[in-house]
Amino acid sequence: MQVVLRSDVDKLGLRGEVVSVARGYARNFLLPRGLAEIATPGLIAEVAKRDARRARQEAKTVEEAQAIADRIANTSLQFDVNAGPTGSLFGSVTPTNVADRLWEELKIRVDRRKLGFDSIKRIGRYTVAVEVFHGVTADLKVVVAPEGGVMPSDEELAAMAGIEAPVEPTVEEAVAEAVAEEEAEAEADYHAVEDWNGEGGADTEEAAE
Repeated sequence: MQVVLRSDVDKLGLRGEVVSVARGYARNFLLPRGLAEIATPGLIAEVAKRDARRARQEAKTVEEAQAIADRIANTSLQFDVNAGPTGSLFGSVTPTNVADRLWEELKIRVDRRKLGFDSIKRIGRYTVAVEVFHGVTADLKVVVAPEGGVMPSDEELAAMAGIEAPVEPTVEEAVAEAVAEEEAEAEADYHAVEDWNGEGGADTEEAAE
C-alpha cells in the first residue's frame, strides 16, 4: 500500500514522500506512531503542489547556485539534542531537519535528497555535502551537541565512539519483534484456556460420579 511519510524514516524515505510499504508494516508501525498517513488521491495531489512550490524557490542558474553555495559554506548549523553518556542520540538528525534549518535561518531552499547523508545518530562535528545545482556543491558544517551540556573535544568524541553501545534494532526488526510477541501472547492465552477447560472437565466428571 502507499503512504505519505510525516517524518523521515531510516531506509524508507523523507518526510512528505509517497512510498509503497507492506500493509502490515503500515498498520502495525507507521500509522500508529504517526510516522505516515494513507496516501489518498487528494493527499498525493497536495504533496505534488508542495514539491512544485519548493522547486520554484531553488537555484535556477549556475551563478545563483554558486552564490547560495558560498553562503552555505560559511554557515554552521547547531542542533542541541538528547544524548546518552556514550554520545548516542535518542533519535537522530535527519536530512529534513537540516533542510528545514537552512530555510529557517538562511531562507535557502535545498532538496533534502541532495544532502550527502542519511541521518546523524551521534553527537559530533560533521561536514555535509550539499548539491545546490548540477555541478555546484557546498560543504555545510553541522554541529550536533548534547542538550544542556558542553560539546566534547574531538579527542573525547573519538573515545566515546570507541565505547561499545547496544545496537538499536532496525524498524523491520522492531516490527517483527512486536508481531512475534503478540503471537506468543495469543498462543499463551490459547493454552491457558485449554488448561482451564481440561481442569473444568475433570471437576465436572468427578461431580457426576
